[in-house]
Amino acid sequence: HPWETVTTAAMQKYPNPMNPSVVGVDVLDRHIDPTGKLHSHRLLSTEWGMPSIVKSISFTNMVSVDERLIYKPHPQQPGKTILTQEAIITVKGVSLSSYLEGLMESTISSNANKGREAMEWVINKLNAEIEELTASARGSMRTPMAAAAFVEK
Repeated sequence: HPWETVTTAAMQKYPNPMNPSVVGVDVLDRHIDPTGKLHSHRLLSTEWGMPSIVKSISFTNMVSVDERLIYKPHPQQPGKTILTQEAIITVKGVSLSSYLEGLMESTISSNANKGREAMEWVINKLNAEIEELTASARGSMRTPMAAAAFVEK
């Protein structure tokens, strides 16, 4: 999709049916840097947050995930956007850290796919809203014109 569409959808990504566990989004910081890039630091609130094994053994305060998504217009194809996505998983003070990191990695990978599906869902929703507004505007523009033509006859 075009960059403008993708970035608009990214700001409206949650809630969505693909990621029902995300129950809220807090914007911690949003600014435009001197080069014109928009930076948005958001904190997602989830119902589960971590794989069940992490929650069941009370490691939630020892695990953190820092995810970074970068959207750029495709340099050769104006109707497309490039998404670069990475996640940094940190497990502190646990002897099973490499095992937990592996669990987190597979969970995040699965959620990344859901995230792309969610973006498609939001973009389709935005396009439907635009089409509905356009049709509504056309209809309201025709009605007065038709009424005026009828009155003149």
